[in-house]
Amino acid sequence: MTTMMPINVADTLLHPQFIKDTAGENLVVFSQQEFEMIVDKIEDLYDNQLYDQALQEDTGERILLSDYLKSRAQRNG
Repeated sequence: MTTMMPINVADTLLHPQFIKDTAGENLVVFSQQEFEMIVDKIEDLYDNQLYDQALQEDTGERILLSDYLKSRAQRNG
């Protein structure tokens, strides 16, 4: 049995299909375009979490790129 129910997620209307496979497992099927949009949204959320974490851990210390490159060259021989 296939059931379709439009769902509004982050201002995007999704059209998942709810199906049952031959083993009786419930599955959700999206179009490739909708699936890629969902993955993009998840990646954006993860990036935002990493950004928020970096802000919380920021000590305010900064170094010049040239200094970083010099120290990196010294470490790598």
